Amino acid sequence: MKNKKNLKKYADIFSNIKATDVMTKNVTTLTPENKVSQAKEMMRIKKISGIPILDKKDKLIGIISLEDIIKALEFNKINEPIQNVMTTNVITLNSDDNLADIVEKFDILKLRRFPVVDKNNKIQGIISRVDILHGILEKFNLIYSHDKKRNSTLSQEISLITGEKLLINEAEFHFSIDNVDIIAAGTGAALLQQFLKKKEIDNEIIRRIGIATYEAETNVVIHSKSIGDILCFIKEDRIIIRITDKGIGIEDLEKAMEEGFTTASDYVKEFGFGAGMGIQNMKRFTDKLVIISEKKKGTQVEMVFYTDK
Repeated sequence: MKNKKNLKKYADIFSNIKATDVMTKNVTTLTPENKVSQAKEMMRIKKISGIPILDKKDKLIGIISLEDIIKALEFNKINEPIQNVMTTNVITLNSDDNLADIVEKFDILKLRRFPVVDKNNKIQGIISRVDILHGILEKFNLIYSHDKKRNSTLSQEISLITGEKLLINEAEFHFSIDNVDIIAAGTGAALLQQFLKKKEIDNEIIRRIGIATYEAETNVVIHSKSIGDILCFIKEDRIIIRITDKGIGIEDLEKAMEEGFTTASDYVKEFGFGAGMGIQNMKRFTDKLVIISEKKKGTQVEMVFYTDK
């Protein structure tokens, strides 16, 4: 019930979001000739509960769900072609459906997922309830708020993305950012990369973390006029990086997102810094990104990098 209310609340606030903004685009699909056992194994590997079925022209003709797999096992059809057990009367969403209509469809039909198709019935993506909530973060990525409720989040030890506790004393890596030493900007990002290498994290993930953390760290040094912290939390399937400061905050986040926008002084630029705030780079290299900032109270950046390939 709580999730339903949240979805409706988001639908009203973000009514201009379309299906293409929140859907999962890399969709796992199968053909009607594939075996049911293949679908079962694919669901297990991908940790999904439904797979769209496409014909030879890549048009959607059905979907096989976890419920279909259970029935196939019950009636000993696990080694039969998917076309013998799949659901053919598939309810779909259109690419340009808005969030309000999508949420209403979930609410009325009580389904777990909806394939998204274009006007030619070709698969474009798939949407689950979780995709809606995650998609809002993916679309807007950055949260900038003045209200008291969200301002208090700046000092809380709770993930802005996952809602889990992120206690400072439980961080696997902690680096204190010195805003006085401009030359040392980026040291924390470099040390974090070294730390993650020792943890045998994938090199490509380490590279992405290094770039995004570097951008956030240099922002603290150049723009915040305050010291800050870099925290790293390693979870089972993800790495969460949090960079915080108690500085002047970001007055206009939308403007800060523009390529090349900077508040750096000429003195800072002499050292080769301050060409921009790097938020676009942070968005580019993270899987999830949220920024909360309050004028004269500071900024909190949280980034998630998924390690489960």
